[in-house]
Amino acid sequence: MTLKGKSAVVTGSTSGIGLGIAEALARQGAAVMLNGLGEPEAIEKIRSEMAARWGVPVGYHGADMTRPAEIAALIAAAAEAHGGGVDILVNNAGIQHVDPIERFPAERWDAIIAINLSAAFHAIQAALPTMRARGWGRIVNIASVHGLVASANKVAYVAAKHGLVGLTRVVGLETAGSGVTCNAICPGWVLTPLVRRQIEARAREQGIPFEAAQRDLLVEKQPSGQFVTPEQIGDLTVFLCSEAAAQMNGAALTLDGGWTAQ
Repeated sequence: MTLKGKSAVVTGSTSGIGLGIAEALARQGAAVMLNGLGEPEAIEKIRSEMAARWGVPVGYHGADMTRPAEIAALIAAAAEAHGGGVDILVNNAGIQHVDPIERFPAERWDAIIAINLSAAFHAIQAALPTMRARGWGRIVNIASVHGLVASANKVAYVAAKHGLVGLTRVVGLETAGSGVTCNAICPGWVLTPLVRRQIEARAREQGIPFEAAQRDLLVEKQPSGQFVTPEQIGDLTVFLCSEAAAQMNGAALTLDGGWTAQ
């Protein structure tokens, strides 16, 4: 398929899952607006190399995803840069904190809900009117298996991801028949910097090598014993943007090595 002529915003796309999604969309010809954290020089290298590799416009906007006004500015900047609207919105930005609920810092709860859930609401609200007016749009929310099941010590993340799946379903209902779709991808373990930090913490706590902690993490939840890759998530995102997925709306699609089949 081709997404030539389409414009995309991918939040949290300077590393990990978001970067894999941005690459997949650019490879199919979409103009991409990146967003995320990192050193300016490193971000510029990612931006320029992606643009050169796929021959598409690639921009960057440093919106703070805890601030609704900056999220609106991100959508507006992408629309202006890419011809008046955003055709594809991928809500991927996310953070994590792990602690029992009695010790869970209130400020971490607030930040996780803001970035993992509220940011998607604000971005959809800003992008959807133009999608409706054009009669075509694709909204993809990167949720998690933790949007469908729970794990201990991740109260804010699980709550936010469950909320994101609920948001997806409501937007799917509200856009049905409009040419706009909204779906969620629910990955299992992906070896992102965020997950790597969890593995490192487990290795420290248990006094075992990183490789052993990594193996234990997978065996505990993911029957395949393999990580999902950002490239696989990117390819599923591309599929959701295709005509083949035009009647998929409000769905929560797992990509989890069998985690939620148990």
